[in-house]
Amino acid sequence: MREEIVTAALDQFHRRGYHAAAVKDITDAAGVPKGSFYNHFDSKEDLAVVALERYGAGRRLEDLADPGTPPLDRLRAHFEFLRDDVVRHGYRRGCLYGNFGAEIVDHMDTVRDAVRGSFETWAALIEATLSEAQRTGTIRAGLDPAMTAGFLLNAWEGTLIRARTDRSPAAFEAFLTTVFDTLLAPA
Repeated sequence: MREEIVTAALDQFHRRGYHAAAVKDITDAAGVPKGSFYNHFDSKEDLAVVALERYGAGRRLEDLADPGTPPLDRLRAHFEFLRDDVVRHGYRRGCLYGNFGAEIVDHMDTVRDAVRGSFETWAALIEATLSEAQRTGTIRAGLDPAMTAGFLLNAWEGTLIRARTDRSPAAFEAFLTTVFDTLLAPA
C-alpha cells in the first residue's frame, strides 16, 4: 500500500503541484483508503520527501557516471533524456525539484533540505562529468567544473519553464546548442 501511495503522490505532485494535490487526491489515485495514508506517513510533507527521492531515482543520474561513454556524450544524452520526458508528457511536467523549489521551499524546511540535497547530488554528478571531460582534453582546462555544473542546472530549470510556457522544443534546442556548441565546445 505504501508503494501505491508513493507512486500516486509522485504523479499527483508532478502533474498538479504540492498544494493542489490533496492527501485524498493521492489516496484516491492510489486506490487506497485515506486513513491508510497515516499508517505509512506522518504528513504530506514527509511523503513529498519520499516522492523527491523516487523522482531522482527515475532521472537516470547514474548514467552521468558511465565510464563506457565519453563524458560530453553522457551529459548531452542526460539532458536529451530529460527533454524527451517533458515532451512525452506534453510539456505539462517540469522538474519536480524545480517545481517544489518554486512552490514550497519557503514554507517547509524538510522539503527545502530535500530539494537542496537533490540539486547538490545532481550538480556533483555533472561536475564529475565535466572534470572527466577536462582530464581527457574534451573541454578547456580553465572552465570551473563546479560553477559550470551549477550554471547548467540553473539554465536547465529556466529552460524547462520556457519550454512549458511555449509548449515548444525551441528552448531545449537553444539550451543544447548553447551548452554543447559554445560553452563546452573544445578550446
